[in-house]
Formats: sequence, C-alpha cells, structure tokens
Amino acid sequence: MTKPLEGIRVLDLTNVLAGPFACHQLAHLGAEVIKVEAVGRGDLARNLGADPDLSAKGMGISFLAQNAGKKSLTLNLKDPRGKEVLKCLVAGADVLVENFRPGVMDRLGLGYDVLKSEAPHLIYCAISGFGQDGPWAHRPAYDQIVQGASGVMSITGDAQSAPLRVGYPLADTVGGLTAAMAICGALNAEPRGAFIDVSMLESVLATMGWVVSNHLIGGVEPQANGNENPTSAPSGAFQCADGLINIAANKDEQWDLLAKHLGRDDLIAHTDFATREDRKRNRLRLKAELETVLTKRPARDWARELNKLGVPAGAVLTVPEVLQHPQIRDRDFLARFDEIPDVGKAIDLMRIGAMIDGKRPSVDAPPPVLGADTKDILTALGYGAEVIEAMRKEGVV
Repeated sequence: MTKPLEGIRVLDLTNVLAGPFACHQLAHLGAEVIKVEAVGRGDLARNLGADPDLSAKGMGISFLAQNAGKKSLTLNLKDPRGKEVLKCLVAGADVLVENFRPGVMDRLGLGYDVLKSEAPHLIYCAISGFGQDGPWAHRPAYDQIVQGASGVMSITGDAQSAPLRVGYPLADTVGGLTAAMAICGALNAEPRGAFIDVSMLESVLATMGWVVSNHLIGGVEPQANGNENPTSAPSGAFQCADGLINIAANKDEQWDLLAKHLGRDDLIAHTDFATREDRKRNRLRLKAELETVLTKRPARDWARELNKLGVPAGAVLTVPEVLQHPQIRDRDFLARFDEIPDVGKAIDLMRIGAMIDGKRPSVDAPPPVLGADTKDILTALGYGAEVIEAMRKEGVV
C-alpha cells in the first residue's frame, strides 16, 4: 500500500499524549517521525503506565501506546550545539510539532520565526491547552483541567454524579487528532509553510456541536443526561438480565418494531407514548415498561434480534470484551511486536482508526528506546564520530 505521507519528515518535540498522539497518526500514515527527547529523561510518558517495571526502564506503557514507528534522538536544546542540531534537522524536515507552554520555544531561541528563517517551507504545529494567546494561554493544562474548563464534565454523568470526568484522556486525544488533521491539510497547501495553533480547549468544544448549538441557537441549558439520549426516546441504556444494552429507536418505525418485538404493542397506542415528544417527556416511565421484558434475557441476545429487525442496538461491553471481538480482532486493528529492547516480552499495540483501500496503515518498527537513533541521525547530518562522542560526554546528546 502506498502510504499517503511517505517522504514527509516530522520532528516530534512533544511529551506525554496530545503531541505524541498527533505524531502517532502521522507515522502510521507513512511519515518519518523523529522524536526529539530530553537527554537522560526523554518523554515523561516513558515513566508512566500500569507496569512499574517498564516505567522504571523508560519504556512505560503510556509511551509504548503511541510511539511505535518513531525514531528517538536525545538533544539538549539549551546547549548551543543542541540548537544547531535542531536547526539542521529543520532544514530537511516538513513538519515540527511541539506542546510546550506558549513562549518556551521562543525563549530557547527556537521559535517559529527563527525556524522559519531556516526553512520557509516548515509547517510548525504548536499544541497547548488553551492556545497561544488569551488570558489562559500560560496556564498549565492537563487533560482533566481541559475537560473541566470545556464543560465536558458538566454534561457527563447524571443528575447525581455530574460533573464527571470522561473515562479516558479525551482532551489530549481530541487535541492530537485535531493537530494531525490540521497538519495534513497544511501539507496539501502550496506553497508550504504555516504556523498551526492547536488549542485542546477549542478542539474539544469543536466536537460538542450539538450541545453547544442547542445552547447558542435553541437556548437550551446543557445538562448531564447520563445514559439517556435527550434527542429521542426510547434511546439510551436499558437493563437486561446480564447487563446493559444500548437501544436507539430514534425513528417512529423503529419504536413500533421494538415495542412489537418485546410484546408490548399496548405501548404504541398509549397516549403517553404516541409521539416522539410524548416519549421524550415520559422517557423514564417508558424505560421502566420496556425493562420489564428486557430484564428476562441477556443483552447480546436482544442486540442480535433487534439489529436484525432494523432497530439499532448493542450490548454495553468492557474494553477487554471489545478487543477480543472479531469486529476488532479480524480487521487488523492491533499490531504485535515480538522483540522490543528493554521490554522483554511481546506486546500488542493499536494502529489508527482508519483503513485505506481495505488495508490498515501500519508502522514496521516498535517504540524506540531513548536515544536509539541519535548516532545514526547525527551521522546523516554530517557529524563525525569524534564530535558525536564529545557531545555525548558533555550531555548535548
């Protein structure tokens, strides 16, 4: 398969999640990604994750998750020689991604204006919590901070549990996807060269179109609706014999099919459930009526039958359950790497959530050990062995 970004070189100066996740997408699409890491420390994610032994080795699970296929170069950007190495890399690169706080790269003497003078074609992407300007620009931003500031937590959970954090780093991953999308767009422009300012806060808000628009246009105060879909009923999560099932009978014909299949034809003509608006107003009573039948059988049995009828439904699965399902297992979503230095065991990692011409974009190499490619990259830039060794001894690389 021809990889869409083959021949594109990306310098990844990012840490932890939003930036590395953006470059993870680009690597799988074929870009050469050089991860520029701090000497002796590397990406903080190298020390994070559920396996303490791997974290102690600098190959933490949080790092492994989104750094496959990248090369690792260690570089001290505070040293003039480190700055010079980066400028040499920039001259031959197409994209640079960083997620420092606004102003950090300028203080290092490596801001966009400086690097643009070295490489006018450079696409420079800065990812931050709140953007490069504004009253919050210099605030530290972690995923949960952005989730709270964006309003996401206020609408997650129900009346009793909200505000509630989404169960994975939503703001980081959405920010990373936004950056990857913007970079791919900029790569398509002629002439090339741009400064991309990605705000995690704005990236999250941009995905909240229905909630935000219902407020701005419809005057509706956003609320936490738990597992209920406020736009229709019956639409939400319902109790079965062994767990929950999601049912989205959003069309009148789907509602009729659902009620008849459950043997509750009586509900169709009931005045409290006659129209969509009636069902929305009385959704909790309707939910209770449907659960008198749904609780008699397992969720997956109901899901198979309802989907066959044309009523969208699906059992609520755990993460291990969905990963073991043929829908994921048989579509080449997971990649196995058998031998990884400092890991000592085979690991499975996720690829990206898209297929191109029926094939899943992938990378060949596992996540790199810290500084694994430093010597090769410097040699390719023209640095001799003695100079490289001297820089290593002096902490420049």
